[in-house]
Amino acid sequence: MALITVSSAGTTLHNPTVAFTTPSNYAARLSQLMTLSAYNTLWCPTLIIEPTPSTLTPYLSPQSLDTFSAIAFTSRTAIQAFRHAASTLPHPPLSPFGTTFTVAALGKDSELIDRDFLSGICASSERVTVLVPPTATPSGLAAALGAGYGRRVLCPVPLVVGLEEPPVVPGFLQELRAGGWAPVRVEAYETRWAGPRCAEGIVKASEEEGLDAVVFTSSAEVEGLLKSLREFGLGFGDLRRKCPRLVVAAHGPVTAAGSERLGVKVDVVSSKFDSFDGVVDVLNVTLARLRI
Repeated sequence: MALITVSSAGTTLHNPTVAFTTPSNYAARLSQLMTLSAYNTLWCPTLIIEPTPSTLTPYLSPQSLDTFSAIAFTSRTAIQAFRHAASTLPHPPLSPFGTTFTVAALGKDSELIDRDFLSGICASSERVTVLVPPTATPSGLAAALGAGYGRRVLCPVPLVVGLEEPPVVPGFLQELRAGGWAPVRVEAYETRWAGPRCAEGIVKASEEEGLDAVVFTSSAEVEGLLKSLREFGLGFGDLRRKCPRLVVAAHGPVTAAGSERLGVKVDVVSSKFDSFDGVVDVLNVTLARLRI
């Protein structure tokens, strides 16, 4: 992946250094937005995400997929994994006949649900409807799906390896059950810890007192960072002490709550979290205020 960065040689002393721990499938989008804001970006991914589309294959046949009424995607990677699995089939997996089938996705992720994606699911465009909840969170998605009346919903979610599973996915599945749905969990991709040295760039920047902000886009990233910091004999509080003006920004309330649960205080949270524009906007305001 070609990641846009700004080197220290190309910036002035007034350009804040902003670290972000986003995995590679989202990093380029966030990096570009921060570069446009004249930040010196420091990419330190704490997670590695690998699709495992073969786990979806047993569900992608008319006999299997037709037993569902919806698919609920809570991440971009889940959509990509489903699309890849469907592309290997000789025919679209959903029968063109039957009741309305709902494909649900969050915020900017829904842009991947294009005409090609839908035609790869079902030959009849009239049978499939796309649902994008007004609030781009798993809870918002569960609410937007409404009452399930016992219907089945396919939920492609991650298998978390090397870290504790955040409560987001189990909570989402429970909310679906509470709404009368019968969710079927399919682990369509793996979220792995990036390893003991994944925080090295952030550690070095903090030692030089050159770290102005850290952006988290998921609580699993926070856990991955903390686990790596421990390998260096550090905690997040050590970063705060070395860089007392450090700003911690979270992409939306779900990430903020997860970060706080792990003991990392969040300073600013984006209120517009259907895309990364929101977290960059709130960071711009905060850092500008600190520089006055």
